[in-house]
Amino acid sequence: MPRYIIEREVGQLTLEAIRSAGQKSNEVLAEMEGVVWIRSYVSDAEGKIYCEYDAPSAEAVMEHARRTGIPANRISEVSMEINPGMFR
Repeated sequence: MPRYIIEREVGQLTLEAIRSAGQKSNEVLAEMEGVVWIRSYVSDAEGKIYCEYDAPSAEAVMEHARRTGIPANRISEVSMEINPGMFR
């Protein structure tokens, strides 16, 4: 299953707004086969959220964004995952 990093330009969000978006995302994910939210990182300084998803295609990630109303300004497919342990 391909993995994607999604860049979302959201501005400054309250914890309540993040909670609401997360709940909506989970509701939509329950209706979509093969799309899995792995984790997200919030950057208040940049007004962005970076999300990691497994999905069958970038189009499936975009469909999730449309259904939730959460922007997906950039979707990048991960071609390789590396970590520090690989270079010891």
